[in-house]
Amino acid sequence: MNIKEAKQEIINTVKAYEAKDETGAFEIPIEKQRPMLLIGPPGIGKTAIMEQVAEELGINLVAYTITHHTRQSAIGLPFIAKRSYDSREYSVTEYTMSEIVASVYDQIEKSGVKEGILFLDEINCVSETLAPTMLQFLQYKTFGTHRIPDGFVIVTAGNPPQYNKSVRDFDIVTLDRVKKIEIEEDFPVWKEYAYRTGVHGSILAYLEIRKENFYSIRTDVEEKYFVTARGWEDLSEIIKVYEKLGIPVTENLVVQYLQDAEIAQDFATYYELYNKYKNVYQLPSVLEGDYPKETETIRNAPFDEKLSLIGLLIDALNGEFREYAQDLEVQQELLHELSGFRDDLKGAKTAGAQELAGRGNTSAGGTERNTQATAAGEAGSFATRLLRARRTALEEALRRNIDARMLSRGKIRTKRLVIAALNDLEKQLSLEGTGDVRTDFGLAQSWFGERETSRQARVTAAGEHLSHSFEFLARTFGEGQEMVIFLSELAGGYYSLKFVQECGNEDYYKYNKLLLLKDRQDDLRQEILSLQGI
Repeated sequence: MNIKEAKQEIINTVKAYEAKDETGAFEIPIEKQRPMLLIGPPGIGKTAIMEQVAEELGINLVAYTITHHTRQSAIGLPFIAKRSYDSREYSVTEYTMSEIVASVYDQIEKSGVKEGILFLDEINCVSETLAPTMLQFLQYKTFGTHRIPDGFVIVTAGNPPQYNKSVRDFDIVTLDRVKKIEIEEDFPVWKEYAYRTGVHGSILAYLEIRKENFYSIRTDVEEKYFVTARGWEDLSEIIKVYEKLGIPVTENLVVQYLQDAEIAQDFATYYELYNKYKNVYQLPSVLEGDYPKETETIRNAPFDEKLSLIGLLIDALNGEFREYAQDLEVQQELLHELSGFRDDLKGAKTAGAQELAGRGNTSAGGTERNTQATAAGEAGSFATRLLRARRTALEEALRRNIDARMLSRGKIRTKRLVIAALNDLEKQLSLEGTGDVRTDFGLAQSWFGERETSRQARVTAAGEHLSHSFEFLARTFGEGQEMVIFLSELAGGYYSLKFVQECGNEDYYKYNKLLLLKDRQDDLRQEILSLQGI
């Protein structure tokens, strides 16, 4: 199965293993909860999907590479203990808690969540001294005398022997105790993931043209040459930062990630072409509705160049769609925080400010004005303190979740943007707050409204850019295969589909409907021809 199917299988298994009956007992007894064994090529994303599963289910993830462990670190260190049997005292050997088991308990304490996944990578590369220990672990879920806590599901992973000389074949006894899942590389499935995580557009466009270079492992007498999904993703990260810093992306950089000189050279050459196309076709102008007057050259360009052009459009649009999703998530969290802030303000007592104002009424004119100003300042700072308390609580919760590794990189970024926005509001309230509940909350509402107006403007712009892209492609290529490819890429992208579903786009609906109708007409034509025996 592919990595997407494997991920869903893991999710289903975890849910089944965690299910309990009306008495609180596990539906599947602990001893019958087979550990999962993922077998697949290196760099295919086995570790990545474990992180995704843990985040989606809201459970812990404790991950280890088992080849980094000795027998002592896996089962614990021996020590002498005293025991009495039949009224006689004996010295017996016991073991300290395994580092792995202790890490599971530590993670439970950090997160406050009792359920989780214990992920052990390279399970089929353990040394001979650890092999019996691993068999006991797979069967009884214990390291030495210490058991993995109930609620933790065991997932292991390894590579097929053709990719790793250290692999030890499992015997039937071991395989009969695991839930084996074999995974294969699959570019279309990885592309879905790549769109969602923001893999650089040049990589996606290149792999659309050179699909055979997505995953490659070959050897000769002297060396091994390989390119993996992990290599492409890591290369994407460094390219994006290099571009931001103005550092050239060269073949010397590419070959550090794509350890096959031929593929690295091919991609480095394409990367230069990709940037050339970006300048030649002036995509920012196209997105704004300023189309090239000369379309014949584009129409007659090689198909690879057309694919690159479509890739450039998709990459630019996906950046806006990804920003839309993030802005929406931040606004929703801010709305939740402002609702809590409103409740805090309503419940807050402004007796101090009112008392100061009352004392001011009995004073001379100048003193009265100073006292009222002081009252307003202290009352305003009180609203600021309420908001600061909420922001501080968010910061503390974020710190705990990061420490417990319960949030993805994207979620962490969202939380930090929310905290930064609340900090801006806090500064505004400290300057303009009056102490009056309605007035201060009105300031917060106005601040939120301005943010929402700005967000809606970006949503409108993104929709217009999508419509302009459709018009450009229709003018240039008509409703041919280029339009089909463009629509397919939009439909296959998480953020593009989310944008269209939530915000709508008439041009998307129009061209999608036309192509569906055309496909139906082609199907009917083929049916008629087949009936006529043609």
